[in-house]
Amino acid sequence: MPKKFHLKDPVAPILWKGNRLLVLDQRLLPRRIQYVNCRTAEDVARAIRDMALRGAPLIGVSAAYGMALAARRGPAALVKAGRLLRHARPTAVNLMHAVDEMLQVSGAKNPAQAVRRAAEAFHRQDLAANQQLAIRGASLLKKGSRIMTHCNAGYLATSGIGTAVGVIRYAHQQGKVAHVYPCETRPYLQGSRLTLWELMQSGVPATLITDNMAAHVMKTGGIDAVIVGADRIAANGDVCNKIGTYGLAILARYHKIPFYVVAPTTTVDLATPDGSRIPIEERSSREVLEIFGHPIAPKGAQAHHFAFDVTPHKLVSAIVTERGIKRARQSLMTLMGKK
Repeated sequence: MPKKFHLKDPVAPILWKGNRLLVLDQRLLPRRIQYVNCRTAEDVARAIRDMALRGAPLIGVSAAYGMALAARRGPAALVKAGRLLRHARPTAVNLMHAVDEMLQVSGAKNPAQAVRRAAEAFHRQDLAANQQLAIRGASLLKKGSRIMTHCNAGYLATSGIGTAVGVIRYAHQQGKVAHVYPCETRPYLQGSRLTLWELMQSGVPATLITDNMAAHVMKTGGIDAVIVGADRIAANGDVCNKIGTYGLAILARYHKIPFYVVAPTTTVDLATPDGSRIPIEERSSREVLEIFGHPIAPKGAQAHHFAFDVTPHKLVSAIVTERGIKRARQSLMTLMGKK
């Protein structure tokens, strides 16, 4: 199994400059490439909350750098930044892990230097994990596979080549992927704006489908696997991911299609026993009632906007992590080295 490989990404989702974090504004993609200049933890928290950046692994890495920016202002600022960043978005557990790791080294003789180094190490770990995820995930696919994916779990959601999309890109490089069907992912359209753009930039054959086409395409399109990322994985293997993932898992089970989840171990939350305990973010209804500021519903209409749902572990064929692949009935505790 190769230890390293090279897949070129057209842009970097974040750039660490030592005294500031440049964040690619994903709200503007694919129309425009522009960076947000974050000089404080407050700036990073705002970028996370307002979805200038998104994706559980990338949120974690960015939060680590946000803590590094705060550490330069002293211990009180670091504690305040930790509270602020934790509340930026409640579902992605990578964020919580990043804040905790930075606080663990804050008692060092030179806390600013220690937190900066810890943030840089957290970033490197995500880069390395991405490569292992791609290698392990690709091993599950047969030659000429037709893949369906949901939301965006590519390099725009991580600091590396991606989780689910990283697997797809690496497998395509090996001749294992014939075609990919990304779902549009209403209401924020991460599938159409981001995943399709990534696949096209990488030369992977892809056709966008609306979310409500998934069942029909599974029935008629010869789909060989559904591959998604995750924002939090509970101790029992329940998977929290972008809203619509649960429905895809049910459809995949009915059509006898394997359903794979790809995520680094920073996405695993052993402190949460099952998916019913995972907090589900509910975002502004405006993101459902409008598209790019243009109303698509009657004036005064109400709407729900649950950003995530939980897929029961029984519907998941395998969870791919950088430490190994968890299949049905295997313990996440064992995979994480806790047993």
